[in-house]
Amino acid sequence: MGENKLKSILARIDGKGYKAYKEIGGEYRIGNFSLMIDYVQGDPFASPSLIRIRVNQDIAGFPHHLFDTKTRRVGFQDFITRQIGASISKLAKGNRGTGKSGLIAIDRCGQEILERTSVVVNRQYIEARLSIGLPAAGRRVLGYHAAEMLLDEIPAIVNSALIYDSIDKDSLERQVYLVEDQEFLRAKLDEIGIVSFVANGSVLPRESGISQRPLRGKGVVPFVSPRSLEVTINLPNRGPITGMGIPKGITLIVGGGYHGKSTLLRAIERGVYKHIEGDGREFVITSKDAVKIRAEDGRMVSKVNISPFINNLPNGEDTVGFTTMNASGSTSQAANIIEAVEVGAKVLLLDEDTSATNFMIRDGRMQKLVSREKEPITPFIDRVKQMYNDLGISTVLVVGGSGDYFDVADNVIMLDNYISVDVTRKAKEIAAEKVYRRREDIPGEFGSITERKLLPESHRGNSAKIKVKGIDTILYDRTEIDLSLLEQLVDFSQTSAIGNILGYMGKYIDGKRTLREVLERILKDIDEYGLDVISPFKGHPGDMALPRIYEIAGTLNRMRNARFSQG
Repeated sequence: MGENKLKSILARIDGKGYKAYKEIGGEYRIGNFSLMIDYVQGDPFASPSLIRIRVNQDIAGFPHHLFDTKTRRVGFQDFITRQIGASISKLAKGNRGTGKSGLIAIDRCGQEILERTSVVVNRQYIEARLSIGLPAAGRRVLGYHAAEMLLDEIPAIVNSALIYDSIDKDSLERQVYLVEDQEFLRAKLDEIGIVSFVANGSVLPRESGISQRPLRGKGVVPFVSPRSLEVTINLPNRGPITGMGIPKGITLIVGGGYHGKSTLLRAIERGVYKHIEGDGREFVITSKDAVKIRAEDGRMVSKVNISPFINNLPNGEDTVGFTTMNASGSTSQAANIIEAVEVGAKVLLLDEDTSATNFMIRDGRMQKLVSREKEPITPFIDRVKQMYNDLGISTVLVVGGSGDYFDVADNVIMLDNYISVDVTRKAKEIAAEKVYRRREDIPGEFGSITERKLLPESHRGNSAKIKVKGIDTILYDRTEIDLSLLEQLVDFSQTSAIGNILGYMGKYIDGKRTLREVLERILKDIDEYGLDVISPFKGHPGDMALPRIYEIAGTLNRMRNARFSQG
C-alpha cells in the first residue's frame, strides 16, 4: 500500500470512534521508506501504537564497516537511537488531543550503551522501532492530525536521522570506535591479571544521587592511579591508555568518610557496561562477571546452600538447602553471594555500608566472649581468601571501620580527597603489629557451589500475565518481584527484557537443566537471533535492552512462586 491509501483511510475515519484506527494496520510505502504499523492501540489512554520505519541501504547509505561486527553494531544502533530521539524532540509537535495523542517516541538511552531493540541495521536496510500515540479528541479519531504525524513528521525524522548524509559522521564513527576500544579493553583484563581498569583522567562523581551524569565544575578531581598500580594498554583505535589496574585477589578501598570510596566502587560496578563519550567513565572497564553484593533483609531465598557461611542454627534450620520468605541481613548476603557464583560470578563488589556487620566480621574481643561453637556465622573475612584460592573469585571491598581486613587483603587503596594512594605496605605493617588480634576461624573447606534446577511449576505458561511496573518491579500474575536492590540493573528496558524472558523461559525449564544452563540457553538464543526472539509480539518487539545473566537470575531468585531443587 502507498501513501495515498493511508491518507484516504485517515480522512475516512476522521471523527469516528477510536477503534476505527485499527484499519490502518499494515505496511505502506511512503517516499523513501517503508512504514509498518504493527500494533494499533484501542484507546488514547492505552499503551501507544507500535510502528517500524525501514530504509533500504541503497537510500540510507551507511558504510558497512560501521556495523560489520557485533560490538560495532551495538555502538552504531545506540548512536542512531539517540539521533532519532533528538530528531523527535526537534521535529515532532507533540501532544495534540487526549491521552497520549501526538506522542512519537523511541526507547530512551541513558549513560550506558546497551544492546537494544530500538534500531536494527544490516547490509540490506536500517530499521527504527517507534511508539506513537494516535491523536483523538476525547475518544474520537483525529484523522488529519494522524496524517500530519505519519506523513509529515515521521518522514522528516527519517531524513534527519536515518540517512547517512544527514547525520554527524564524525560523531557516529567516534562512538563506534569508542565501543570497540571499550570491549577490547574488557577482553584484556583477564589476560593481564586485573578485574577492573580505571583510566587516568576519568571523572567518577555524578551530579546527584538520582543522576548518572558526570559532576562538573572546578571542584571535580579527575582520577589518577597510584604509580604502583598503573598499567598501560594499547587500544586498537585510541592507542595507549594508562590507568589503575585492580589486580585479581582481594582489594580493599579505604579512607575517611566522604573522600570517594563508594564513588570509586560505584564507578567500578557500572563499569560492567559501556558508556557514552563525555560520561567521564568511558574507560572505567570492569570484568563482565563482576556482581555487586549487599545485605537484603526480607528477601525470599529458595534452596540455596549457604552452609559455607552459616551453619548450626539454634533452631536446627537447614542451611544446605536454605529456604525462607524473610531472610535476615546475614542470610540474605550469604545467599546473594552463592547465587551470583552459581551463575558464573568471578568478582564480588561489596561496600561495608550496605553489608550485614555480623556477616562481614567478628572481631577478636567478640571471638573471645562468644565461642566458635555458639556462633553459626563464619564471617566473610574468614572465607574471602579461600574463595579466591579455591574458586578463583576476587573481591573488591570498601571498608571504613574494620582494619582486620588488612590481614587478608592483597592490595589496599586509600582515597584521600578523591586522590587514590596505594597503602598496601603500610596496611600490612599495621596488621603485623603485636597487638590483640582476631584469630582466623575457618571451619573447613569452602566446598563447591551447589547448583540448583528451576522446576517446571515455576513457569505458568502463556497464560501468565507479566507486567513491568518500572525499572524495579515486575508483576508475574499477582506476584510482585522487587528488583530495587539489584544495583547493576540500570535501564527500564532491561527490566522489560527480563519480563519477556520470564515468559520465554518455559521452553527450557524441564526440571533437569540447572538454572545456569537454562539462562545460558536463553542468552545463546538472544545472541544468535537478537532480542526480538524473546518477545511475544511480531514486528515491533517492544522496547528492550539486554540484561546480564546475573540480573536475570537475581529476578528469578526473588520471584516468590519460583521453585528450585538441588542436585
